[in-house]
Amino acid sequence: MGTLKNKTAFITGSSRGIGKAIALRLAKEGCNIVVAAKTADPHPKLAGTIYSAAEEIEQIGGKALPVVVDIRNEELIQNAVDQTIKTFGGIDILINNASAISLTPIEQTTQKRYDLMHEINVRGTFLVSKACIAHLKKSNNAHILTLSPPLNMDPKWFGAHLAYTMSKYGMSMTVIGQSNELKSAGIAANALWPKTTIATAAIQNLLGGDAIVQASRKPEIMADAAFSILTRDSKKCTGNFFIDEEVLIEDGITDFNHYAVNPKNTLMKDLFL
Repeated sequence: MGTLKNKTAFITGSSRGIGKAIALRLAKEGCNIVVAAKTADPHPKLAGTIYSAAEEIEQIGGKALPVVVDIRNEELIQNAVDQTIKTFGGIDILINNASAISLTPIEQTTQKRYDLMHEINVRGTFLVSKACIAHLKKSNNAHILTLSPPLNMDPKWFGAHLAYTMSKYGMSMTVIGQSNELKSAGIAANALWPKTTIATAAIQNLLGGDAIVQASRKPEIMADAAFSILTRDSKKCTGNFFIDEEVLIEDGITDFNHYAVNPKNTLMKDLFL
C-alpha cells in the first residue's frame, strides 16, 4: 500500500499553509493533486493562490488541477469533483484541510464569524466528503484525512473559544461517523492534528505574530505525517486521531529539530492537547 504514484488527492484549502505542504509532499511521490481552494486572485495579507500552488507542484514534477472551490457551496464542490474525475479519472484521497478560526469568547463572537466557522469546518467537511465518497469507493486504498483534534471534553477548551471548539469538534465527530459507516467499503477515515503550533498565516496573523511563529514547527511535519498515514492499508487503519509527532515516532524518526522554525526555542503546544 506504500505507493501514491498515479493516485489522486483532493485537498481543500491547499493554496497555502498545511494544505499546500501536504500537496507538495504527496506530489513528490507521484500523486496527482487537486488544489481546491477559494483564492484565485492574490490576497493582500495572505500569500498564495490555487494557481501559484499548482505551479509549485508542477515545478517538482507533479500534476495539479487548480479549482476554485468555496466549500460552503455544494454546487462548486460538485463541479470540482466532476473536473477531478474528468482530468484524473478518480479520487483516492480526500484531505479535509480547509478551516476557519476565531479564538473569541462568546460575547465577542459575531454571528457572521460563528456561521463562517460552522459552515466551513463542519458543514463543508461533511459536504466535500459526501461528494467524494462514491469515487473513493472505487479506489483500492481510499483515505479520508481530516485535520481536526482528538475530542477532549476538558471545559477549558470550551470556555476559551466556544464557537471554534464546537466547529473543530464537529469535524472530529465527522471522522468518527465516517470511519464507522465507510469501513465496510474499505475507506479509511482518520484525523490528524499537530502536537505543536504550526507556522502558518493563521498563527502569524491571528494567534500572536512572530513570537509564536518562532515557537512553532514548519508545516512539513504535518505533511510527512499525512504521507505516512495515507500509505497505510485503508482496511486496517481507520478511526484514529493521529498526532503528527507520534505518527513519525512510529516510523522510527527521533530527531525533530529540522521541523522547528527556531530549534533554540521552546515549542508551544497546540490547542486541544
